[in-house]
Amino acid sequence: MAGETIPVTVLSGTLGAGKTTTLNHVLRESGDRDLAVLVNDMGEVNVDADLVAESSDISADDEELIELSNGCICCELRGDLLDAIGGLTRDREFDAVVVESTGVAEPLPVAQTLTLGFDQSDLDPTEFYEETGVEPLENCHLDTTVTVVDAHQFMEAMQSDEILDDDGTKKHLGDLLVEQVEFCDILLLNKCDLVDEETLAEVEATLETLQPRAEIVRTTHGEVAPDSIVDTGRFDFEEASRSAGWMRELQEPHESAEEEHGVTSFVFEARRPFHPERFADLLDAFPETVVRSKGHFWLAGREEMALMLNVAGRSIRVAPAGRWVAALPAEERVEQFETHPELAEEWDDEWGDRGTRLVVIGTEMDHESIRDRLERCLLTAEEMEADWEAFDDRFPTFEAAEEATEDETESPENDGQEEIGIAD
Repeated sequence: MAGETIPVTVLSGTLGAGKTTTLNHVLRESGDRDLAVLVNDMGEVNVDADLVAESSDISADDEELIELSNGCICCELRGDLLDAIGGLTRDREFDAVVVESTGVAEPLPVAQTLTLGFDQSDLDPTEFYEETGVEPLENCHLDTTVTVVDAHQFMEAMQSDEILDDDGTKKHLGDLLVEQVEFCDILLLNKCDLVDEETLAEVEATLETLQPRAEIVRTTHGEVAPDSIVDTGRFDFEEASRSAGWMRELQEPHESAEEEHGVTSFVFEARRPFHPERFADLLDAFPETVVRSKGHFWLAGREEMALMLNVAGRSIRVAPAGRWVAALPAEERVEQFETHPELAEEWDDEWGDRGTRLVVIGTEMDHESIRDRLERCLLTAEEMEADWEAFDDRFPTFEAAEEATEDETESPENDGQEEIGIAD
């Protein structure tokens, strides 16, 4: 079906990374290719759309340029996005469509919006229309997801405490940057002329660790060959949503030795719970050398529910990760064993599947020191016999969640997560 429909490229990146500059270059160098453009801006005035119109011969009057303003296409304007692209591709045969998302948009929900109805046999178009009022797209397909990264500001942004306001929704700059990097087909490392080769190599090594699947292309002033990001055929939703470096590391854990540029990773596993007060203290002073950490953990006193830790730069979040299988009713537990026979291999006679599994990715990390700090947060033998309910627990409380499979636990979605620790 994709070969008979119009390819769509989604261009993401934080504010100032160079998305509009890249888009204008692609429009100027597109040759005979007939491109349509949709530009999203959070403000009432779509400044980026004006810049595109001024810097190219593309025009809103000719219905080649669509503006979506006063909202973000990854959340409140998802229906408008479908409507706009549907109208573009229904009324005219463009060679491709390029969507420039706002700087606070996460690419994953945008991709979900654009892929509804394509190669998904479980989607009921009638039900989708009744719920959203929008017809699923028929004339185009998501072809390539691109994230533009500012090489000059990347490392600083990852360590930033800056909070962006996405129409009332607070987003940490470092966390948003990680979300954009971890879900893409192409990483455009822009502004390479502003940094030296050593810095470029360090940034590239970090990007490769965060998203091993993506192709990294160095650019200056957004100068990239249009064929590199338009009609590439690279997008695969299943692969894109499961290709983040932290997820691969959890699936095939190994402790990397000190590599060139100092970007390394390891997996921390434990079958005893964390002491809630000591673990909270650690998160309050989490090592700055850690760029990314994610996984589930067992907190003493929370024997019903696994918790998920999500560290991205200076942003630290905790969310419910589903009920432990050991906490399920007997019949449901049997069903889980039938569905996931590997549970039997790691099952503990007393505590079942409860435990901790975290991947830690960083630059110039002292693995031994971080492991030791995590180990000291675990309950001691004496504390294992104590009253866990008496421990001081500063972590957020969550409503009892439905049980989650391992796939649901490791979902790239962030619903229900709360900021904690140094992010406060």
